[in-house]
Amino acid sequence: MINTGKATDKLSLRGPDSRGSFVDDFVALGHRRLSIIDTSSNGRQPFHDPTERYVMVFNGEIFNYKDLKKELLDKGITFTSDSDTEVLLHLYILEGEKCLNKLVGFFAFSIYDKQEKSLFIARDRFGVKPLVYYYDEDKFVFSSELKSLLAYNIPRKLDNVAVYTYLQLRYIPGEATIFQDIHKLLPGHWIKIKDKKVTIQQWYQLPYSPATAEKNTLSYEEQQKKLEEILEDAVKLRLIADVPLGAFLSGGIDSSVIVALASRHTDHLKTFSIGFHDEPMFDETRYAGIVADHFKTDHTVFSLTTKDLLDHVFPVLDYLDEPFADSAALPLHILSQQTAQKVKVALSGDGADELFGGYNKHLAELMIRENRWQVGVAGMIHPFIKNMKGSRNSKSGDLIRKLNRLADGKSLGAASRYWQWCGVSSEKAVRGMLNQTFLDQTDVTIFQKRQAPFLQYLNKKSNINDVLRSDLDLLIPNQMMYKADMMSMANGLEVRVPFLDHRVAEYAFSLPTESKIKGNFKKRLVQDTFRNILPEELYQRPKHGFDVPMMKWFGKELFSLIHHDLLSDRLIEEQGIFDPQYIRSVKEQLKNGQAIDQEQVWTLIVFQYWWKKYLQGHDSSLDRQ
Repeated sequence: MINTGKATDKLSLRGPDSRGSFVDDFVALGHRRLSIIDTSSNGRQPFHDPTERYVMVFNGEIFNYKDLKKELLDKGITFTSDSDTEVLLHLYILEGEKCLNKLVGFFAFSIYDKQEKSLFIARDRFGVKPLVYYYDEDKFVFSSELKSLLAYNIPRKLDNVAVYTYLQLRYIPGEATIFQDIHKLLPGHWIKIKDKKVTIQQWYQLPYSPATAEKNTLSYEEQQKKLEEILEDAVKLRLIADVPLGAFLSGGIDSSVIVALASRHTDHLKTFSIGFHDEPMFDETRYAGIVADHFKTDHTVFSLTTKDLLDHVFPVLDYLDEPFADSAALPLHILSQQTAQKVKVALSGDGADELFGGYNKHLAELMIRENRWQVGVAGMIHPFIKNMKGSRNSKSGDLIRKLNRLADGKSLGAASRYWQWCGVSSEKAVRGMLNQTFLDQTDVTIFQKRQAPFLQYLNKKSNINDVLRSDLDLLIPNQMMYKADMMSMANGLEVRVPFLDHRVAEYAFSLPTESKIKGNFKKRLVQDTFRNILPEELYQRPKHGFDVPMMKWFGKELFSLIHHDLLSDRLIEEQGIFDPQYIRSVKEQLKNGQAIDQEQVWTLIVFQYWWKKYLQGHDSSLDRQ
């Protein structure tokens, strides 16, 4: 008989409120619950229908479940709980996989049909919730996290192409994971297993026609009105919870918009911000406070020091079960941990930049396509600054970083430029990092095949909407939502993202490019739509990215770990992955305090820590989870 105990225990931080399992001759389903809707025992999982034919485990929320429940009640269906889980199960029993099209929410769930002896698994449209799986001729295993799958002694065979990709992007996108035989279910896809046959099918594709979007007939004022209506409804739906709820408030436009709309439906909404005590250039708590005062929220500020960030390095590295080197995970982990002490659910402004063109790279892309003077200037001074290491941690360093990226990007085609701007290291640079034997065993053809779906919209005729469409496939599920899900769920906190309501996304991609970026005005429609309800001060400040100040740690607190352990000559030789000369060069630069790309170094550290833990058998921290 199959035992789910150890595997579900690995998800205890993700679901701290209860655990449950179902086991029969063919299937074992385990569940850890974070109770949000119907927190009573009636909503516990695995959840069975009244006939006991179907059994379900579910991660996520169906925000329109009350409307769906009314439809089901009208059809004579009775309910034993007030949970969205039961609504989803009955809807599936009635309509099969077609029920997915009716859902507003984020989810990964599975339903076992005891009579048919089939298993159905589905993931939400944009991959807000994760799902990984493994199968061979004997078994099919799936979970929300890799660490849970590995409890079943699945072969841990390193995927060289995944390593090659990770070193470029800092994460592993698409179906691939760091292990050869473990895969991610893509967003908007389902799996059905019956009679040992595994069928995978796409159930959702964002409706998108570049030509139609550019010819949208709505006036700009009508576009604003419709965006406010759709987004407000998305926010309102995400306020449904049977536990305390709040919102992240960074002081930027996106989170402020969410707080503004939520405040229309919630008195004294709880809001949470983090400030950077040692990095005043990036401390936006003053602006968050202005928004909180404006909308009369119950506001809490967590002021972080560099030491606070450092203290979370190992909790973050220990929770990650796949290499993921976006250093913004550190402050997000702290924000989630602190927020979870007061609420169980937090709204977030994530997704707006990707849908509406809010990043500097989007403006830079437009500058190159329009051959603006800034591109010419960047090209002229590039020979003099190309060897200077830029950084977001100062205005001059940030300018150097931007000019170098702009000049480098101009010489590339649209697809290559997009890929390079999404990462931290070029493909050429990564080849210089790796051991020749490892490179010889890495199939670049497979890399290109995996890369192709993310670049399919990008060519000479593409526009900014096509770049944003690529972000929806690459950045949102693989970087943005993976980071948000892992760091929040590691602290028993659910993060909801109204901008990624599929109705908002579909509307965004029905709009022309100039509604999003015009001149130097980024995220134009979002900013203009809510200008009259947001404090004017938000529109009088530059937007800053934030680089966690890791270089200080590399030379002090993390020095011994890096030099004598993670990048030691012995470990590098044992692995056979990295070029020893490259690693020695990195250590020499760190030792001498020379300028070096801290994101590249962090990418190495994260991988090495992961490798020791999962491939060298250093698993003590995993066993504690």
